[in-house]
This record gives sequence, C-alpha cells and structure tokens, in this order.
Amino acid sequence: MTRLAFKMHLNEGQKQEYIKRHNEIWPELKKLLKDAGVSEYSIFLDEETNTLFAFQKVSGDGGSQDLGKTEIVKQWWNFMADIMKVNPDNSPVTIPLEEVFYME
Repeated sequence: MTRLAFKMHLNEGQKQEYIKRHNEIWPELKKLLKDAGVSEYSIFLDEETNTLFAFQKVSGDGGSQDLGKTEIVKQWWNFMADIMKVNPDNSPVTIPLEEVFYME
C-alpha cells in the first residue's frame, strides 16, 4: 500500500460548491477510483490560503491523478474546472508532497 499526498488550489468563494460536488461524486467515478486501487481518499481545505490537501492510500500503480486518460476523469475535470486552478487540459494543478514522517 502506497500513501500519496498532493495539494491543489480552490478558487475564492468556492468551498460550498466544492463540497457539494464531492458529496454527489458520480458513482462511475467512485468505482473507477476503487478499481484502480484507491482505498482511501481524503481532501482537506486550508481556508486561509484556499489550498486543498489530498491524501490517498493506493494499492495499484498510481493514484487518482494518473487516471486522466479515462473519459470519466476527463469529464470530472471539466466539471470541476470552473471552481479550481487547472491546467490547459482542465486537470487540476497538483503539487505532489513528499512524506517526511509516518507513524503506524
């Protein structure tokens, strides 16, 4: 099991919309993530900076950000592009974080 963490940026004033959209996550997207080996996925918000911190446990070859070639993930990125910082292909701008401590 691999633990992955990365950060993203939420646009100002979009907290409630971001929460709403994730509370209504598409079943087919959730299934894709689970089938890809993502067993845990948490996203936290630092409201002072609008920084989103994401954490995943993954048993496959990569995390959620490695599924960008699938049509459902592309659709999700397009759906989320208006409320967060994105790349030209509408994928979220993500910054991988290095794990420097872990206590089991």
